[in-house]
Amino acid sequence: VQLQAFGGGLAQAGSSLTLSCVVSGSTNSKNSMGWLRQAPGKARELVAAVAWSGSASWNTWYSDSVKGRFTTSRDDAKNTVYLQMTSLKPEDTAIYYCGIKENVEMYIGREYDYWGQGTLVTVSS
Repeated sequence: VQLQAFGGGLAQAGSSLTLSCVVSGSTNSKNSMGWLRQAPGKARELVAAVAWSGSASWNTWYSDSVKGRFTTSRDDAKNTVYLQMTSLKPEDTAIYYCGIKENVEMYIGREYDYWGQGTLVTVSS
């Protein structure tokens, strides 16, 4: 299973960016996807998660640090998960990773089965 995240870059505070993560090689349609980030000198932090789209209780989860500003969604037809980031702040600067947890409808944690290589988001003030 491979995940490739892209869409990062340099952004001004208050602006928006959308990250995408394409999943390939997974034959398991029941999985939970998550976005984590790691800032320099800090531990990796889960910021958003989205449940398997076929789940009876399909939903999303956000950390307090991004709630109301970030939105995650998935398009299983395209094997892609998105992270729309608005009202960006300098403290959002980090490498953003997408992860997949198989055989779980909704997973909130840091122990994902597979990870993408990460995409750097830099927010200037």
